[in-house]
Amino acid sequence: MALLSTTDFPHLIVKTEGFAHKRIDLHSHTSCSDGGLSPQTLIDRAANFQIDVLAITDHDTVAGLDIAQKHIQDKNIPLKLIDGIEISTAWQGFEIHIVGLNIDKNNLQLTSLIEQQQQAREQRAISMGEKLAKCGFTNIYADAKAMAGDGSITRAHFAKVLHQQGHVSTMQQAFDKYIGKKGSKGQRAYVKPNWCSIEEAIQAIHQAGGSAVMAHPIRYDLSAKWLRRLIVQFSEAAGDALEVVLPQMSPEQRQKMLAYCQEYNLYASMGSDFHYPNKWSDLGRNLTMPVGAKPVWALW
Repeated sequence: MALLSTTDFPHLIVKTEGFAHKRIDLHSHTSCSDGGLSPQTLIDRAANFQIDVLAITDHDTVAGLDIAQKHIQDKNIPLKLIDGIEISTAWQGFEIHIVGLNIDKNNLQLTSLIEQQQQAREQRAISMGEKLAKCGFTNIYADAKAMAGDGSITRAHFAKVLHQQGHVSTMQQAFDKYIGKKGSKGQRAYVKPNWCSIEEAIQAIHQAGGSAVMAHPIRYDLSAKWLRRLIVQFSEAAGDALEVVLPQMSPEQRQKMLAYCQEYNLYASMGSDFHYPNKWSDLGRNLTMPVGAKPVWALW
């Protein structure tokens, strides 16, 4: 784990009770999972957007971290890379994502969990391909696998293939009609994932010296009562922080997430969850930590 101090974040100067943190983005993806840009291209985009601190948090893989770090060094790019990962977990029938920040990517327990997750991901993809074949889409698994390349295969790859081949008009329609979860059983080609538990993810992240962050709590299809239950279990499992800031969040939503952090003594993180350039979100966009939040980087 890279040890950081306040001198590593010279632009994080306390002005009032907030931080001048417009150049920090702690949630992004590359083509090593379901992102649209290579690690090198992502770093170049971050540099062009004047991002000072970027975390790469690919789904259940750390394959892009060394590639990105080498590019930073080779090009002498003034950007601090935070080693990260986004681990898929299962909770009460929901898929909850736990981000690990400032991790030792070579930690043995984390590596073991990644291997377990990749096996589950691969088996899910095979089963999904079989179900889609029954829907009339032949060779869909092979096409999705080819699109993923050496990266983690995800439902997004299936959605892209279905869209590119003209079977659906949008990627979202692929989820809505075939591979998404809707209701108790999901759509025709939905396959229930066999992910690890929240507790297992947090433990592996901590063993790797990192901070465990619940990704995008507002995006889960949970009532206020169930969201609170989730946050309570996350806190009791020694989770460290909630992702309280995303590009498309209302001020009320940010304050609600901040209130949960304060109630359960959790730190706060923020990130774009960047996958590819679009008009709704981009690296570093609308990322402002609420006044009164304890930023997760204070743990480093």
